[in-house]
Amino acid sequence: MVVQALLVGLVAAFGTLDTALGTSMIQRPIVLGPLVGLVLGDLQTGLVIGANLELLFMGAISVGAYIPPDVITAGTLATAFAITTGSGLETAYALAMPIGLAALGIKNFFYAITPMFLQIADKGAEVGDDGKIKLTYVLIGMVGKTIWTFTLTFLAFYFGSDAVTAVLDMVPDFVFDGMGIAAGILPAMGFAMLMRMIVNKKLVPFFVLGFALAAYLNLSVLAVAILAVVIAIEKIDLFGDAPAAATAGIAGGDDDDF
Repeated sequence: MVVQALLVGLVAAFGTLDTALGTSMIQRPIVLGPLVGLVLGDLQTGLVIGANLELLFMGAISVGAYIPPDVITAGTLATAFAITTGSGLETAYALAMPIGLAALGIKNFFYAITPMFLQIADKGAEVGDDGKIKLTYVLIGMVGKTIWTFTLTFLAFYFGSDAVTAVLDMVPDFVFDGMGIAAGILPAMGFAMLMRMIVNKKLVPFFVLGFALAAYLNLSVLAVAILAVVIAIEKIDLFGDAPAAATAGIAGGDDDDF
């Protein structure tokens, strides 16, 4: 159990490097879920749970002052508990959001003490010492945040697996039946949350096209995705085949706007 807890903690720590080294999306459940499955010896379940939790947390992004649930801890622990207890996707759905909210509350203590280290960066900026600024970034953004996430995930999995198993044994079957139904609804909610942010008048025709291709021509999701990639390549002129005059006109228009 200690080895498993260490490996799960390392997966969560790996996920924190996303914000420390650039937005590479390694913090998402669709990446961390398979990694958890790999270290726990059930890659297939990790893939399934990770993909479904990705849909659940698809709209969980920071916008303005809103801080979303801790996706890293939630995705890692929910997948790990579901695999070790053998209870599957329904349990992962039931645990993911509560874990994410609880982890966010706990991590707020970490965020409360980080401003003390920012004084190092402020003093470095005053005297032109960029070394102190880099040191602050490493202490807070990489080392501090990574260690905090690893410790939280390790302790939660090590001490919580037995408790989670005991609680799941007491839960009536109808609760898991309801979670199974929710498992089919929540992905649609995730897509709806995402669409509220990105869909506009220019994109709606493509959404309708994708729906028509899947519903009436029975094309698979992969086939529709391939067609979407082809359309996107053509729309953005990825290979630079557009006439120079047209490109210059676009550039001139942008300059005129400014």
